[in-house]
Amino acid sequence: MAEEWFDVVDVDNRVLGRATRAEVHRRGWRHRSAHAVLFNAAGEVFLQKRSPYKDNDPGRWDSSAAGHVEAGETYAACLPRELAEELGWTPDAVPAPRFELPASAATGQEFAQVFVLSAEGPFRLDPVEIDEGRWFAPEAVDAWLRARPDDFTGAFRLIWARLRGWDAAGG
Repeated sequence: MAEEWFDVVDVDNRVLGRATRAEVHRRGWRHRSAHAVLFNAAGEVFLQKRSPYKDNDPGRWDSSAAGHVEAGETYAACLPRELAEELGWTPDAVPAPRFELPASAATGQEFAQVFVLSAEGPFRLDPVEIDEGRWFAPEAVDAWLRARPDDFTGAFRLIWARLRGWDAAGG
């Protein structure tokens, strides 16, 4: 597998240069990711449980699909690539991002653009990336996240709070 290269960005998300994935993560440098949150016609949200073999947040529940923006790539180009890789599904069109999270410890120093899409599945989950995936009622995710926040990635906790209109305390 080819080595991954990311754009390294400053506090304002401006590109400073490029570095390998390993170096970016080892040094804690700011970089970019795209997150997809999929809802079906019943209003349920699709979440993935990260593979136990992932280097970051193994076994935690996360956005429907997410991935690093490669060097020179846009968030909008990253999104369908990640959806195809992780879920075996590609949207007809890429919507405008709903919002962007700033880089922080909770996001792994990633500026994360969040896209909300409609989808029904079924999906073809990549077993290297994903342990399992399921549809959940949003109210079930609310209760689960409040009771067991460590079951979820830090980025997803921030994304869900923003989507649900919660304050910083999660309520």
